[in-house]
Amino acid sequence: MENDLIIFDNVSKFYGEILGVNRVNLSIAPGITSLVGPNGAGKSTLMNLMTGLLRPTRGTVSLLGVPTDSPEALFRKVGYCTQFDSFPRGVTGREFINSFLSVHGYDRKTANMLAETALERVSLLDDADRKVAAYSKGMRQRIRLAQSIAHQPVVMILDEPLNGLDPMVRAETMALFRKLATEGLHLIISSHILHEVDVMSDRVVLVNNGYVVAEGNIHGVRDEMEEHPMQILIRCSDPAKLAAQVFAQDHVVEARLHDDKRGLFIKTKDADRFYLLLNEVVALGEINVETIAPVDDDMSAVYQYLIGSSGGSE
Repeated sequence: MENDLIIFDNVSKFYGEILGVNRVNLSIAPGITSLVGPNGAGKSTLMNLMTGLLRPTRGTVSLLGVPTDSPEALFRKVGYCTQFDSFPRGVTGREFINSFLSVHGYDRKTANMLAETALERVSLLDDADRKVAAYSKGMRQRIRLAQSIAHQPVVMILDEPLNGLDPMVRAETMALFRKLATEGLHLIISSHILHEVDVMSDRVVLVNNGYVVAEGNIHGVRDEMEEHPMQILIRCSDPAKLAAQVFAQDHVVEARLHDDKRGLFIKTKDADRFYLLLNEVVALGEINVETIAPVDDDMSAVYQYLIGSSGGSE
């Protein structure tokens, strides 16, 4: 069984006197497991421990029977997509992926084939030979995702992988995650956007102040979000016109212009329906959307509800 699990055995990580995570015991099975919690809760620390980028102060971590202090064996099984941009100067998308496949030991022909497959899965084939420096934020996010899946890992560790993606690509990426999960992969996804977690996850690990406070199927997320609508900031060419088009929807409870008049704050009780509506508005070609960013200020009440009602593991 241990060869099919990611196992944290009484793991603690301290940065000097600062707590990263404390006394974590987890056994993660195949499928999509989301690490959920406010910024600074310890999600990235858990991911860096899984990848071997950090060593635990106490305890042990193993992935499918491989200890995290065996990097060569570990990264034959693991794909890691960080949330941070870091690309060699002047590289194209295809060159970026091929360079990592070469490090994995693949010959040129195999590397080209694997790169092509990865680029296709993230819908970047048409832009594969452009310089990464010319990519949009969403395209850079997708090329990092392609790099993390190109060597066909069995464990994928994805830190905020949906950040910067437009609604259509976000939906396609979530569908890709579900497909990979059905193929038997482990996907560990960090997110603080609860509606995305609710849609795609098999299992949730709730982290707060360095502690795992609940794990399993967290019930009542949708009901709680009805009480605390999700806020989204959209920057676009005509915020006032967008406000008029979306405010008539029963799931939109507020539409407010940003102070600089170039953005629109939306509060919605059903983020999935809102994103579908936004796709329809963009498809009409009358409004150009520049960025879409969930604003998590209003989500603190949801976290407090989940933390307070969890009571422990399920």
